[in-house]
Amino acid sequence: MRNNLSYNIISLMSGTSLDGLDLVKCNFKKNKNWSFSISKAKTIKYSEFWEKKLHELHLYSTAEIQKINWEYGCFLANKIKEFSDLKNIDLIASHGHTIFHQPKNKITLQIGCGQKIANLTNVKTVTNFRIRDVLLGGQGAPLVPIGDLELFKEYRYCLNLGGFANVSIKKNNEILAFDICPVNIVLNYLSKRKNKKFDKNGNMGRNGQIIPEILNKLNAINFYRLSSPKSLSREWLETNILPLLKSKFDTQDLLHTFYEHIAKMISKELTKSNCLITGGGAHNKYLIEKIKEYSKSKIIIPNKNIVDYKEAIIFGFLGLLRVENQINCLKTVTGASRDSCCGEVFTANFT
Repeated sequence: MRNNLSYNIISLMSGTSLDGLDLVKCNFKKNKNWSFSISKAKTIKYSEFWEKKLHELHLYSTAEIQKINWEYGCFLANKIKEFSDLKNIDLIASHGHTIFHQPKNKITLQIGCGQKIANLTNVKTVTNFRIRDVLLGGQGAPLVPIGDLELFKEYRYCLNLGGFANVSIKKNNEILAFDICPVNIVLNYLSKRKNKKFDKNGNMGRNGQIIPEILNKLNAINFYRLSSPKSLSREWLETNILPLLKSKFDTQDLLHTFYEHIAKMISKELTKSNCLITGGGAHNKYLIEKIKEYSKSKIIIPNKNIVDYKEAIIFGFLGLLRVENQINCLKTVTGASRDSCCGEVFTANFT
């Protein structure tokens, strides 16, 4: 790729745990190596309408999903315009919100109509990052490793604690990456039983007790014995995890047990060197304590902007690579038949 590149990009990320919509304005530069700087970042909490709609959308008809895809694209475009002046913006990169992810069936859907975003902002927009890799036989996830490789070179492990935990591992100038286990998507699910949106600092879970029979069943799930590449989804969660948690046990005890499960599954991967931890789970003091207790890696929590917006930053980088026609999805990570340049590019079209 040519040197002396500079892009001003707004990127958007909406995770499976429905914590909110992350927006970041970044400048990316390439001389010999890539660098980036954040000029603005914000998380917009979803209204009750959008939280409910996105949570339930997988149950809707195809026609209804198409309608919401268009409406959600309008919503994203409006939030982008509220977030920043667009005069000097070169590109918008939007992950969208995942409704279906079934790579075995060659299905993945992230809503948020890219054409609508481009039309309403008059800025070139990249969306639909996962589908090409899925059609090439890959998992369509995780997608952040190319960003970990180029933007966060100094860390052996980059661990994201979002709806699911995923990790990138650098080995011999290559990178491996995979999903490890559910995190916030389950912790939030259990917290709602106590009328809380989330377990702040892990305080509810900290005060619970381990339920050995549930922990043993969780740790014995077959996914944890599979080698990478592998990825998790809401569909997998509903089949393998949630039935174990619909039990007679106390919610605090279930939370405590699931924290133990998360920390054990993650610590199996963090065996040396250093680990950068980001994502919403990095704010959960009890969860970080448990990971530090079991892990052999030095745990590093960066500044708040990196913790909260690293995934959104990297999707901006993925969009940049897409419009530069560079590889942004690695077969060693996803299991696809080849590396690829993923993402669909939209320009304003008013005809």
